[in-house]
Amino acid sequence: MLLRQLALPGPAEALLQQLIEQIAWRQEEIELWGKRYLQPRLIAWHGDVGRSYRYSGLALEPQPWTPLLQALRHAVETACGDVFNSVLLNYYRNGRDSMGMHSDDEPELGEQPLIASLSLGEPRNLIFKHKRISTLAPVQVPLPSGSLLLMKGDTQRYWKHGIAKSNRPLGPRVNLTFRQIL
Repeated sequence: MLLRQLALPGPAEALLQQLIEQIAWRQEEIELWGKRYLQPRLIAWHGDVGRSYRYSGLALEPQPWTPLLQALRHAVETACGDVFNSVLLNYYRNGRDSMGMHSDDEPELGEQPLIASLSLGEPRNLIFKHKRISTLAPVQVPLPSGSLLLMKGDTQRYWKHGIAKSNRPLGPRVNLTFRQIL
């Protein structure tokens, strides 16, 4: 994992507002442990033609890259020296929105995927829990606006990650997770 501030193509607050207004956000129903639930956040899937993505019983077909998403992808690719053909966007409207503990280990991501996670808006903590060693304390990684977190190597194999709900009043946050779909 590597966390760094990213050289953005504009002020973080302006980019956040543009994403909130320009993206066609959806609240999808997913399947967990045989039951169906509405995701506790809004999402959008954008990418190259044919780069569909499946997780938790959900099948996503990519929407085209917007000029803003292209600019953000270029900034992320420049920062980490890799290329991405898709992005999953998560919109946390307030502290009640969350993401359950999970690993990005779907077959279309490959054995050791690189996930580049760009945060804009309200800072939140990304919680990591080891999958096999239950005695290891969870690790909380603060994600300030404009930060880029890289998850690579065996991260998805050995760790789960998530964003907890908060009782504090929190402002909006958009997280863009850039990926390479094989």
